[in-house]
Amino acid sequence: MSGAELTSLADAPALGIRRRFVRSSWGGFAIRRLGGLLLSLALLAILTFLIVPLIPGDPAIAILGPDATPEAIAALRERLNLDSPLWTQFALYAQGLFTFDLGASFRYGTPVTTTIMTKLPYTATIAFGAIAVVIVVAIPLGMSIGVLTRAGRRPALATGFGAVAGFLASFPAYVAATLLIVVFAIGLQILPAGGATAPGAFVMPIAALALGPTFAVARVVRQETFEVLQQDYMRTARGRRIRAARVYLRHALPNLMASTLTLTGLILAGLLGGAVIIETVFSLPGLGLEVVQAIIYRDYPVIQGIVLTIGALAIIINLVIDILLGLIDPRTLGGPSDD
Repeated sequence: MSGAELTSLADAPALGIRRRFVRSSWGGFAIRRLGGLLLSLALLAILTFLIVPLIPGDPAIAILGPDATPEAIAALRERLNLDSPLWTQFALYAQGLFTFDLGASFRYGTPVTTTIMTKLPYTATIAFGAIAVVIVVAIPLGMSIGVLTRAGRRPALATGFGAVAGFLASFPAYVAATLLIVVFAIGLQILPAGGATAPGAFVMPIAALALGPTFAVARVVRQETFEVLQQDYMRTARGRRIRAARVYLRHALPNLMASTLTLTGLILAGLLGGAVIIETVFSLPGLGLEVVQAIIYRDYPVIQGIVLTIGALAIIINLVIDILLGLIDPRTLGGPSDD
């Protein structure tokens, strides 16, 4: 047997494993999601670069002030590459992205990555704290209401929950934040009105950000619970006199999670944008307050870096939700079945 034939035989198992992986549900899902992830990140980078220059005003004048001389303004524009063609600026921007270099702040001259890494923990604390509250509160609440009101039982509870949850789900986060400050900071004086150093400083920001999404998700969970409880397999499970807790947790919960997680992923990604607004209400030194200052001073690299970071986090959250959906219901993976 020739050397080429021996090499071919040695490579055969590896090729078979790769072929089976590609043809499997998870393999096809991984390839499609990786392609989608790269495309989403590329579009995010392009849009982030193109939108920021549309902000009216000249960064050089914003930094130097209205009394600056034309020579000083021209020199600063040249130093910041603002006089370069747009495609040249994009080439420098894209080159920086591949090396994880988001450039330097126009105002301070410090690396944008340093600014983001300094501010991100405050934003992440609010956003992921709110995400945890939404998941921990909304799913048990919606499922409990769905079980209690199944088959038309307790109509007053169903109507009352629908009205209250609908009202709170539409409550703007910044309005909720203002009311929380009035009640708990000014009235009861048990929580700080702003800042990040006082004990309990993140309680009201997280509560304000999580209030609306919690009740929005709870309404979805309640409706999905109602639908799942009407299925034949649930009647069969109850007919076998299986304990109620086991019926709801083992048979109902996994089946209602697919559609619930799909909507939850969209809502949770939106919480990142909401965190930016909440930070300004509570004067937290996170990405939200920083991007507002950057917009005022037309600090393009900081704006682009923060928007890119928040957008990338939203894309990753949706990817995690898709993976969870695949684990709960393999049919969402698409492609051929493993069976």
